Amino acid sequence: MILKALAVGPFMSNCYVVGAEDTKEGMIIDPGAEPDTIMKAVEEAGLTINIIVATHTHVDHVGAVAAVKKATAAEYAVHEAEQGTTNMGSMLAGFMGIKLEPPPKPDRLLRGGDTIELGDLKFTVLHTPGHSPGGISLWTPGVVFCGDTLFNFGIGRTDFPGCSFAQLMNSIFTKLMVLPDHTEVYSGHGPETTVGTEKQYNPFLRMQSP
Repeated sequence: MILKALAVGPFMSNCYVVGAEDTKEGMIIDPGAEPDTIMKAVEEAGLTINIIVATHTHVDHVGAVAAVKKATAAEYAVHEAEQGTTNMGSMLAGFMGIKLEPPPKPDRLLRGGDTIELGDLKFTVLHTPGHSPGGISLWTPGVVFCGDTLFNFGIGRTDFPGCSFAQLMNSIFTKLMVLPDHTEVYSGHGPETTVGTEKQYNPFLRMQSP
């Protein structure tokens, strides 16, 4: 698997450029800002982007979707429960003084259990709400991209409209902590970690462990 991780924008959100070694088919996960930087990474990887996926539609994860979609002509996908929240992201951006071209209407609405295929790679969509109603994670054996659901020694915020702490913890324990311990976890912010590391050391999970 080809993988490039980029921290973009004022919130240092992680954007991931992912691709198949065999076909060079690619996916961009959470293009939150700096579309030129993202497209440079795509060019360096030699990928043709087929799909842009937002793990959720908060402004720091979708700020560059419009520009990247124009550059790639790729389809844009979000979870079906997230489709009505994109305007909220635009309004929040305006309130914070951030110039944001509103994301386009999604081309594809995802559900838990759906798959995204790139050459010999197959990613399973895990619905992981809590930080956002339509929050998703993308899992392929050995790797999971989890947006703002889980962080290295942290968890996603639940003080925004549409958030739920109970949902978030349920998502983490029933969708992410059941993955093999060696699974690499790529979050929406901060460094990568593993499922096993978070099971053992994440203080939020230790306090809430069933």
